[in-house]
Amino acid sequence: MSLVMMGVGSVAVAGPLDKTECIAAAKPGGGFDLTCKLVQSALMEGKYTADPMRISYMPGGIGAVAYNTIIAQRPAEANTLVAFSGGSLLNIAQGKFGRYNENDVRWLAAVGSDFGAVIVAENSPFKSLKDLVAAVKKDPTKVVFGAGGSVGSQDWMKAALTARASGLDHKSMRFVAFEGGGEAITALQGGHVQVYSGDASEAEQQIKAGAKIRVLAVMSDKRLEGGLSNVPTAKEQGLDIEWPIIRGYYVGPKVSDADYKVWVDTFNKMLVTPEFNKLRSERGLFRFSMTGNELDAYIKKRVASYRDLAADFGLNVAK
Repeated sequence: MSLVMMGVGSVAVAGPLDKTECIAAAKPGGGFDLTCKLVQSALMEGKYTADPMRISYMPGGIGAVAYNTIIAQRPAEANTLVAFSGGSLLNIAQGKFGRYNENDVRWLAAVGSDFGAVIVAENSPFKSLKDLVAAVKKDPTKVVFGAGGSVGSQDWMKAALTARASGLDHKSMRFVAFEGGGEAITALQGGHVQVYSGDASEAEQQIKAGAKIRVLAVMSDKRLEGGLSNVPTAKEQGLDIEWPIIRGYYVGPKVSDADYKVWVDTFNKMLVTPEFNKLRSERGLFRFSMTGNELDAYIKKRVASYRDLAADFGLNVAK
């Protein structure tokens, strides 16, 4: 009998690192997908999990559907991470996630940063940011900007900041919204839009995968390392725009402190390894590591600054 009892007693209760899942809040192929694949690889290669992390896709509202689902229906799932980006925070600042705000999830880890990029098709007549600005100034109706997300999204914001830095009225821009970066890049290659104000790492990954696109400018303070090292910054081309984007994960609001700590400790171990740095740079992301309470405070500050920026452009701002 005691042997049987030992057998039963030794069955481990599933912990936060068992049967893990990462939710990418868009269709496959964009930045959320890239963020989930990064943690999937890192957990497996570092032997932090026994089974490969499952990636599931939950498009809708550029993150809104996933945010609402986790908070309202799956708030205590300790083994479920959801990918977020700076764009998610911008949407929260504008009330695009409905009744929930930045205080309604547990921010877990930021694992890399990216930067805005101005992207055109490989055969585009625009060879520099100046060419693009000149064309928009000449006839704003002829240059259609594509973006993941609608008016007020971070792709829209990058385009609006480009217009404003060029002395143009952002309201005169023609703008087509897509559900995520993957769709926008497809439209760009098909000639349905002329410019995509997307992300540098996403563009680099797509170019490696054979996409016929070209990056005109990166919105960083200095030139990036890696495959886009020859691309000039917007500043170098006379437009004073920077758009850093952090990428990371959150968990539901009712995940216990103990399970949350397991994840924070795991990320803290993982983020300092050369193996993680290699996986991060392979995905075109740049070094940025923050976890737990420090990340929570950083995010609250970012959302506050995005509220100010949204108000500046006359957009809706969440109270």
